[in-house]
Amino acid sequence: MLPTCDPFIARFDSPLKGQSPSGALAGLRVGVKDGFDIAGHVTGAGCPEWGQFHGAATATSPVVQVLLDAGAELIGKTQMDELAYSLMGVNARYGTPLNPAAQDRVPGGSSSGSAASVAAGLVDIGLGSDTGGSVRLPASFCGVYGWRPTHGLMSGDSLVPLAPSYDTPGFFTRDLMTMATVASVFQDAPVTVKPIKFWLPSDLWSLAESGVSAALRDALPVVDHRSDPVLPDGDLSDWLGAFRIHQGYEIWQTLGPWITQNQPDFGPGIRERFETASRITRQDFDRAVEKRCAIREHLEKAIDPATILVFPTSPGAAPLRSTQQSDLELFRNAALTMLCVAGHAGLPQISIPLATYTGAPVGLSLAGARGADHLLIKTAQIFEPKPQDRA
Repeated sequence: MLPTCDPFIARFDSPLKGQSPSGALAGLRVGVKDGFDIAGHVTGAGCPEWGQFHGAATATSPVVQVLLDAGAELIGKTQMDELAYSLMGVNARYGTPLNPAAQDRVPGGSSSGSAASVAAGLVDIGLGSDTGGSVRLPASFCGVYGWRPTHGLMSGDSLVPLAPSYDTPGFFTRDLMTMATVASVFQDAPVTVKPIKFWLPSDLWSLAESGVSAALRDALPVVDHRSDPVLPDGDLSDWLGAFRIHQGYEIWQTLGPWITQNQPDFGPGIRERFETASRITRQDFDRAVEKRCAIREHLEKAIDPATILVFPTSPGAAPLRSTQQSDLELFRNAALTMLCVAGHAGLPQISIPLATYTGAPVGLSLAGARGADHLLIKTAQIFEPKPQDRA
């Protein structure tokens, strides 16, 4: 069984506040993933050697500063997977935060502490980052809302990078009203597009366990929708392959020199992942770039501003904490096949805590065209779970 840890790696003696006590987020408590810089505090990125090498930050991440300027109170920095290169929330160096919604299961990662602290009611808002699903998957596992914004909507400066062309800050909340308020401080809400066209792609739904699909469909409201596949005459595993190569090459270009120089003592899974990334060639990357461009073009044509994709966030409920590393890797690959769709095209996606399966939360995702963030959050109200759906 994995050792547990506090969802915070550092709790501040008193909350950090901005210059103005008023603002849209006044009085709301925030936990910040330990990949974001806060001036005067060490950014550890889930890796002891990283914090020791870099020391205290001299500036605050722009996205954190926006929260402070809107009146939020920063409670502390939250746990994360080592250098954000995992989806399970398992950190061999610090431990695994408890999943408040399913204590015998992993919380998901890499934004594990931010998701767990929101689910536990310790904070109102959790700031995380999402490259391949590090906000969306923990949100599903912990039974909270998780928003991956349109790529580029908010600054990723002073965030420890993983794969910059996929990286984006993201947020967790327990309710949609708070999420809508968070979104409002980063972007004005546009005029709502009507009527909304719902698309439940059969190929994405088929990737989830049958019990998960059934639980989510039973909880779905009745809406007119189409159900043809998002990739006609294709195989989504090809998209996963392109993602793994594109992301992996970027990761090694970004972090490889530091890893080679400092030789951090990575835990199981993380170590092997970086080793694999180090072997990706430029030729492999160029082919993945070409594939990604084709994927983006396909999705941009298929998803107009009024279209919203609706599909399971994850193939299953959170794995048990006792699950072997090899089985966690299999789950991770299945999840990435579903999660890479938004990442490839920089699309916004929100995970809604709609149902339970085997006694644990499972999320439903809405994804839309670039810039449709407010539309997704507003539309999520239609899918808000009834008490019996989350029981």
